Amino acid sequence: MQIGPYKLYSIETSEFALDGGAMFGIIPKPLWEKEVPADDKNRIQMVTRSLLLVSEENKIIIDTGNGSKWQEKFKDIYKIDLENLNLERSLGIYGFTPEDITDVYCTHLHFDHVGGNTKIVNGKLEPVFPNATYWVQTENWDLANSPSEKDAGSFMSADWSVLLENNMIHFVDGKESFLPEIDNHLTYGHTIGLMHPIIGDSTNKLIYMADLIPMAAHIPLPWVMAYDIHPALTVQEKGEILPTIVDEDWIIFFEHDPVHQAATVQFDGKHYRLKDSVIISA
Repeated sequence: MQIGPYKLYSIETSEFALDGGAMFGIIPKPLWEKEVPADDKNRIQMVTRSLLLVSEENKIIIDTGNGSKWQEKFKDIYKIDLENLNLERSLGIYGFTPEDITDVYCTHLHFDHVGGNTKIVNGKLEPVFPNATYWVQTENWDLANSPSEKDAGSFMSADWSVLLENNMIHFVDGKESFLPEIDNHLTYGHTIGLMHPIIGDSTNKLIYMADLIPMAAHIPLPWVMAYDIHPALTVQEKGEILPTIVDEDWIIFFEHDPVHQAATVQFDGKHYRLKDSVIISA
């Protein structure tokens, strides 16, 4: 898919699983399990999916997934599988390597979104993308480095410490646009200062939803996560942007849906729902 100056590629970086109850908050299991079946540990199957934007000047990857730094017990808890899907293999399908990446757009610093920022080589942390600038929202950085007890388990400093040491992080304040022809939308329900890139031209507009709408099942307004720091605000923020998405026929990109890379959205008079699934890249 081409939008504006960018060729878009869907980059699947891992398979993993999280508790279904946590992923759907107040929605009863008999309802959410119709959409996403759970295993015997109540976990639902998910992926981490990045978006690669390639222009003549830039090769930008949006989020980097779980990464490979996991101890075996945590790989088992989260059912992290890098055998079938991983970042380097998915980049390689389209002829790219981590060294080609010029920019890493970090929507927020939760481990399943920036775990692939760094790797361990001979016992030491190294950047996965040695030639890239890593873009981070200042408000989310502040939270990640002084998290509440509820948030602490979602942030892992190993995902960014070596980047800071090597002056590879550029901080973003507010909604300022910092990459060519990419607008920046902010939300605060899931976490503070969650960035959503918007890429558009006269034909198409795409928004990377990250954890505001992580899967197609999360399109309806009240279907939000217990992981959110302000679930009611998440509902409000979805309600503010979904009418525009529907009216202007935007494409929304799913970071965690194992089936749908992206989709358009419809409103049936009562609920927002998936309209058409969209394939970004085969």
